[in-house]
Amino acid sequence: MGLLSLIKSDLDAVLKNDPAAKSALDVIVNHTPFCTIIMHRLVHPLHKFGIPILPRFFLNLTKIWSGVEVHPGAKIGKGLFIDHGCGVVIGETAEIGDNCTLFHNVTLGGTGKHSGKRHPTIGNNVLIGTGATLLGPIKIGDNARIGAEAFVIMCDVPANSTVVGTPGMIVKLDGKKIRKKLEPTKHF
Repeated sequence: MGLLSLIKSDLDAVLKNDPAAKSALDVIVNHTPFCTIIMHRLVHPLHKFGIPILPRFFLNLTKIWSGVEVHPGAKIGKGLFIDHGCGVVIGETAEIGDNCTLFHNVTLGGTGKHSGKRHPTIGNNVLIGTGATLLGPIKIGDNARIGAEAFVIMCDVPANSTVVGTPGMIVKLDGKKIRKKLEPTKHF
C-alpha cells in the first residue's frame, strides 16, 4: 500500500470513529494524533533506510504538539485511529495491524528485560482502551478488545477476546462470557 493510500486510510478512520471530526480539513488541521501518524508515515522509511537522528527529531516535534510518542521504527498498519492521543506511547519494535483504535494514555512498551523484539504486536481490528498498558514482546490477537486501565505484561491475548483488569483477565472469548486469567506466554 502506498503512502497516500495509508494516509487516506488513517483519515477515513478518524472521520468514521470521531464524531467531533466535521470534515477532512478539520481532521488535517485539528486532530493532532492524526498529524503524528502522518509524520510517522513520512519518517518510518527514513528510519528503515538507516537515517539515525532526523526521524526521531520530527516525531519529537509532533509529540510536543500532540502528546503522542511514536518511535519511527514502529510498524503501523492502515487505518490507525488514536483518539485524544495524550500519553500514548508506541515503542520501537511495536507492530500495529490494520484498523486499530487506541485511546489516550495507552502504552505499547517494553519491560526492559528483552533485546531485539521487545514491544507488543497488535493484530487487526484491535481496540485498546484508555490507560491500558501492554508490555513486552506479546501478541494481541485479531479483533481483541483491551479494556480501560487493563495491564497486560508477558501474556499473549487470544483473538476475539475481551481483556479487562489488573492483571489482565479474559472476560469474553469468541462471543461467550468467561473468566480466565491470562497465562504467561511460553516464549519468555
